[in-house]
Amino acid sequence: MEKALIQKIANTLHDARLSAHSLPQFSKDLPDFKRQDAYSIQEEGIRLREAAGEKVIGLKMGLTSEGKRKQMNLDAPLYGVLTDRMQVQNGGNYKLTGSIHPKIEPEVAFYIKSELKGKISREDVLNATDSVCAALEILDSRYDGFKYFSMEDVISDNSSSSHYILGPKISDFRKIDLANLRMQMKVNGETKMEGNSKEISDDPVISVIQLAELLALRGKSIPAGCFVLAGAATAAISLEPGMTVSLEVESLPHLSVSIKD
Repeated sequence: MEKALIQKIANTLHDARLSAHSLPQFSKDLPDFKRQDAYSIQEEGIRLREAAGEKVIGLKMGLTSEGKRKQMNLDAPLYGVLTDRMQVQNGGNYKLTGSIHPKIEPEVAFYIKSELKGKISREDVLNATDSVCAALEILDSRYDGFKYFSMEDVISDNSSSSHYILGPKISDFRKIDLANLRMQMKVNGETKMEGNSKEISDDPVISVIQLAELLALRGKSIPAGCFVLAGAATAAISLEPGMTVSLEVESLPHLSVSIKD
């Protein structure tokens, strides 16, 4: 794909996010739309956010659970990039104004203290991890309908990234069976989604391994000092005003966010 078209699509998605309006999928008019083109568009979109003063501080994996892939009719994991302005504080408010069709999902996050690059092992990830926490990710696709996209459309749209909430950190995580944590996402105290961390690529640590491998295809790595959202354990739920969404993950501190107009 030519650079001019990459920039055009990135600018169109950037404007759609800022003005909170949805778009048709680009893949419908681009029969030769390749996955690496999509990541180039994503990278250009992040450059636009950085030019506006945002700072990249994290990465995310998406489509790591079978339930999520079935929900979106997609077939493989992908990644996105997270900035400081996307963060909502634990216990804080998320305002729906300025969003298109936001959804929320339960995750586990890793704080990375040393670079992870290329082919790595589970022990490499654990050695490079400073701490872990429960997390919630808010998704908000810039496409019409928020359902049944191509991989290329999703990746171009920074993997539907919108906002995230990080719970309190746990530094003695080696005592925890990260691959077998019960997870409950509640709305106003009522359980809406239940899952297990094994739904995140069979083990959230494996999701971080997959991220390093995907980044290596772009000549990139997981940098020291960032955090990684490992992916969702369940399908996402749509957000409405008046909700208080909380997440309880076995062995990890709880977190919550209130949804406002």
